[in-house]
Amino acid sequence: MKYEAAKMKLRGSIAPVVTPFNESGSIDFDTLESLINWHIESGTHAISVTGTTGEPSSLTTEERVQVMEHSSKVIDKRVPFVPGTGSTNHEETLYLTKKAEEIGADAALVIVPYYNKPSQHALYKHFKAVADSVSIPIIIYNIPGRTATNLEVKTLAKLNADCENIIGVKESNKDFEHINRVLLNCGRDFLLYSGIELLCYPMLAIGGAGHISATANITPGKVAEIYNAWAEGDVKRAQDLHYELMPLNDVLFKDTNPAPLKAALGMMGKIKPVLRLPMDLPSQELQNEIREVLSSYVELAPEVPAKS
Repeated sequence: MKYEAAKMKLRGSIAPVVTPFNESGSIDFDTLESLINWHIESGTHAISVTGTTGEPSSLTTEERVQVMEHSSKVIDKRVPFVPGTGSTNHEETLYLTKKAEEIGADAALVIVPYYNKPSQHALYKHFKAVADSVSIPIIIYNIPGRTATNLEVKTLAKLNADCENIIGVKESNKDFEHINRVLLNCGRDFLLYSGIELLCYPMLAIGGAGHISATANITPGKVAEIYNAWAEGDVKRAQDLHYELMPLNDVLFKDTNPAPLKAALGMMGKIKPVLRLPMDLPSQELQNEIREVLSSYVELAPEVPAKS
């Protein structure tokens, strides 16, 4: 029953919030609080931190815990909380996922380990160990473009069958045939989220539970409304929003996420546009393009704080 309730609650736009930094590179917790409150006020259905958009590879393990703890306190159960707890290191993943459970997260988002390219057999053992270590729901995060490994449908289906608390997957996978087969093999009640902006609407059409879209950092209300409109049966409204946001989605991924996103948030006056090396802001040419596109969607700050 516990996981059935979670499946009903964890739907819609789960915003993957950026980790804001000060000019010194330290974490800007005050701005993180402001961003989370803005998301909730704008209609975002749930909050995630320390996923790809939150630059987890640029954070120490303890910084990731600090971001999770602070975010949980700010959210204060107003919406579900789904922090990213995955890592290329198995023990670190176990540690972070257990920490997420301790602080009261509603689920943990656990990425396919990156760089080391484990086999499907190894992936099964990794995710089963993570799921067995906690009682909170687990949402697996499959993003082969950044991990160099695709979690195959048969592996995901076996994990779903063997682990009661593995209840969904975030698919940042351009193979739409693969995505369709997830629900065919895991069951129509398995939670399928889009991690690719141009697939947020199409995934709803095949039975998806929502989306975890970086663009929600810029237009949280509109990204949430795609789901709301679909859930209410307003297909045209959902389609209109899908196409309306396409130019913004395109420009936000002309450099590696979250570099364009942080530049854009800086232009909006929402954050100091700072990333930790080896990540950096986009070229000035791309920043100019971002500003031009962004001006059609949101109000910009008088000056552009982002610099190349």
